[in-house]
Amino acid sequence: MDVEILARIQFAFTIAFHYIYPPLSIGLGMMMVIFESMYVRSGKKVYETLARFWTKIFALTFGIGVATGIVMEFEFGTNWAIYSKYVGDIFGSALAAEGIFAFALESGFLGILLFGWNRVSSKVHLISTIGVFFGSMFSAVWIVVANSWQQTPAGYHIVGEGINARAEITDFWAMVFNPSSIDRITHVWLGALLAGTFLVLSVHAYYLVKGRHIEISKKAFKIALAVATILSLGQLATGHKSAEGVAKNQPAKLAAMEGHYEKSAPADMYIMGWVDQDKQEVTGIKIPGGLSFLLDYDFEAPVTGLNAFPKEDQPSQVNAVFQFYHIMVAIGMALIGLSLLACFYWWRGRLFEQKWLLVTFIFAVFLPQIANQTGWFAAEMGRQPWVVYGLLRTSDAFSQAVSANQIWFSLIMFFFIYTLLFILFIYILNKKIQHGPYDKDDTENRPLTKGIEEAIIKN
Repeated sequence: MDVEILARIQFAFTIAFHYIYPPLSIGLGMMMVIFESMYVRSGKKVYETLARFWTKIFALTFGIGVATGIVMEFEFGTNWAIYSKYVGDIFGSALAAEGIFAFALESGFLGILLFGWNRVSSKVHLISTIGVFFGSMFSAVWIVVANSWQQTPAGYHIVGEGINARAEITDFWAMVFNPSSIDRITHVWLGALLAGTFLVLSVHAYYLVKGRHIEISKKAFKIALAVATILSLGQLATGHKSAEGVAKNQPAKLAAMEGHYEKSAPADMYIMGWVDQDKQEVTGIKIPGGLSFLLDYDFEAPVTGLNAFPKEDQPSQVNAVFQFYHIMVAIGMALIGLSLLACFYWWRGRLFEQKWLLVTFIFAVFLPQIANQTGWFAAEMGRQPWVVYGLLRTSDAFSQAVSANQIWFSLIMFFFIYTLLFILFIYILNKKIQHGPYDKDDTENRPLTKGIEEAIIKN
């Protein structure tokens, strides 16, 4: 296996593992703000208990997320030196903005969030929770801005030639508001919020199925369900807007996402399928002209296909891009369906009578995470063969001094270390979930149903 492929695999592995945690932190941050706001407004201890409980889990995801993100910074220098030099001015500005406007805000309030429960007033603590949440949201903004610039470069000029060429910013705000950044930021935000919300739904559905912490879990589940329904419908809207942007700015990527080869012809939209790249055919279930209608509200509107581009400018793994994209879309629709179905039973007053539905929500925690990962894979693989779209090819961006054996060694080491971190994360998370939302010395704040819950568990 050559150095380029190994370097891509290593970076994909490290960022995919890291990307488990920041979305959870963002989503849990939002739920903490909601619970704590309800406590400050109503004075009901049940909402304070929920806020305290989910703050502990937030701290776990935040800590692992920071630890796993550090590695990527070194990979830029070791494995992608030419790329780092080429985009250093752009990335340096975005990451500096993250440090100033996002990480400082987040870390500044983090101490009060974690250790200030009994040391500051409830309103001051709520402000700190909001500060941490906004900090995590702003952090995502600058990371996505940097990545979006790779997809749709703007506000720059090229200095130097050949191996010494690099991009320099000529207009900072044009770089920030490049053609794809707003669509991608909103899409990433909602995906992250859904990941945290479905973790809350999963844990409290587990408690309800097991007959534990019933009253507090019913309140938390209803709140999270209302949020999840709004977010899942919003994600459909941002996904459509993002697809329109891809059609305009990266037509080769969109063509790969739907396996559309003809240079200019009406394009079908596939529910599922398989792309034969040699025959340039897709076999599967489709809506004839569906992609054309999605983009132009006309089933006969022509859509640019892969054959409109030179072979060397087409994504090399069309079927992989197709599959990842359709998995993301399928999960998005499943989340909408699941949320609306639960809302229907809620409206009928039978939500917590449907044990099968609660069990489904326990395992649905994986769906937003899978959608986030597959969406990222589709976006990055669909951009190939460019690491900076239209400017720098991936084959020209990796470090010439790094050998395949060196990358193999570090990849194996990362695999073992990240596996241990993941096992540790699951172990601690499970301990916190099994412990439940109440502390041992918090029995006076438990609902009167505590005895009933214990009887259910014994029986």
